Amino acid sequence: MTKPNVFSGVQPTGNIHLGNYIGAMKQFVDLQDEMNCTYCIVDMHSITLPQDPKQLKETTLDVAALYMAVGIDPAKATIFVQSTVPQHAELSWILTCHSYTGELSRMTQFKDKSRGSESAPTGLFTYPILMAADILLYDTKYVPVGNDQKQHIELTRDLAERFNNRYGETFVMPEYKGITVGARIMALDDPTKKMSKSAENIHSRISLLDEPGKVKKSIMRATTDSDSVIRFDPAGKPGISNLLSIYSVFTGKKIDEIVAQYEGSGYGQFKKDLVEIVNNYLAPIQEKYYDIRQSDELIRVLKEGTEKASAVAERTMKRVREKVGFINI
Repeated sequence: MTKPNVFSGVQPTGNIHLGNYIGAMKQFVDLQDEMNCTYCIVDMHSITLPQDPKQLKETTLDVAALYMAVGIDPAKATIFVQSTVPQHAELSWILTCHSYTGELSRMTQFKDKSRGSESAPTGLFTYPILMAADILLYDTKYVPVGNDQKQHIELTRDLAERFNNRYGETFVMPEYKGITVGARIMALDDPTKKMSKSAENIHSRISLLDEPGKVKKSIMRATTDSDSVIRFDPAGKPGISNLLSIYSVFTGKKIDEIVAQYEGSGYGQFKKDLVEIVNNYLAPIQEKYYDIRQSDELIRVLKEGTEKASAVAERTMKRVREKVGFINI
């Protein structure tokens, strides 16, 4: 029986935080044993906003090392850097010519990131099309991403269906694959907003490479509420509910079980315990990361990943070029 294809990617912009990890990367690891997985460091997406070239190279390698440190096995999954496979850009242009400005202007992330600006970068506007190309190149069935990306998956499906209707069956229709607990990890300082790499307050997030002291400060300062009752209520008690989600993911305990465990306790003890849980969880990831980051293995894995991804992507592009009337040479 053929395993279904999985594709996803993470941008190399800043340290990977718990929201990135829980919403996407943890799924990457969980899926690699049962599905045919391809995981990308999407550096082409990162330049939709200005980047320092030297820093971008380093953070690209950082994310690749983190992929392996959190448990993605190159023997089970393909790991590669997006810009090393030019078919991503080629398919993106073809899909751009089959998309409409109206549907792109309705993308929530574009509206959020361009708010207050009279002229946003064009790449920010067409970003979802490149994401669609990323997914469709690999005959992807499932896309494990955070739920903030669901709208982009729907656009990918629309573009695939439009292309298939015009040229005949070409693309597999991908499906969003999310999680129940921790699907949207919120900022620690403002639990009404999602955790973000770009937030000014460093204590709004916990990054996978944060030192124990930083983790402690961020959790102990996390915004909660005044009644000190530990209860999962995302609408009424977003702060403590967010912390409960993190606790649940990192311990494997159900949220109801955690709530019962802390019945009658205040937020103080709960936060202290969560500090220990998070630091204990991150310690082996960090140790493995620093070993991999300085090794020759990292570049070898990325080269092999590029070869594997390129072979699959080119098979798809030959099919696409034939359909639209381009010459395959």
